[in-house]
Amino acid sequence: MILHLIFYAYALVAVASAVMVIASRNPVHSVLSLVVTFFAMAAVWMILHAEFLALILLLVYVGAVMTLFLFVVMMISVRQESRRKGFVRYLPFGILIVALIIGLVVIGIGPERFDLSHYPAPLLPGADYNNLTQLGSILYTDYVYPFEIAGVLLLAAIIAAITLAHRGPVQRKVQNPAAQVAVRREDRIRLVNMPVEKK
Repeated sequence: MILHLIFYAYALVAVASAVMVIASRNPVHSVLSLVVTFFAMAAVWMILHAEFLALILLLVYVGAVMTLFLFVVMMISVRQESRRKGFVRYLPFGILIVALIIGLVVIGIGPERFDLSHYPAPLLPGADYNNLTQLGSILYTDYVYPFEIAGVLLLAAIIAAITLAHRGPVQRKVQNPAAQVAVRREDRIRLVNMPVEKK
């Protein structure tokens, strides 16, 4: 009973923070809400005895990917993005998409396919059980090509984020070593002959 209450509490936090990701007008607040969502989902995975996935979610996504996203969001023009008020304009379209997805899940799949007869409860793992071994044996044998494709897609996303965030110097003084080496004396010094003043 206590485990169910803990699960519902973390699930409620995950749903609320996920709604804040799309409802917040400030991109920085959206990124921080997504971090809270990842923390809540990591707790849910810990309840499901997927300790390795929960730790990877915290270390990789929260510790690396979301930090990169936060830096990119802070480098782009946040003030212009926060002034845009397009949430209300696209709200009916979003509600329609959500209703369509829920309808497809309820009508197409149906709740009767999610009972214990179709998906029985997993057995309790033994003392020598290691989910890391099970995950690695499946990931690098049956799903090795999707794993490599996901790595390439993440690399492309990182390159795109760096390309969008990189900007040249604007209104600041920078040194140009090539121009400093190629300088000539005639361009910097002008000798003027002046008569000597007598007192």
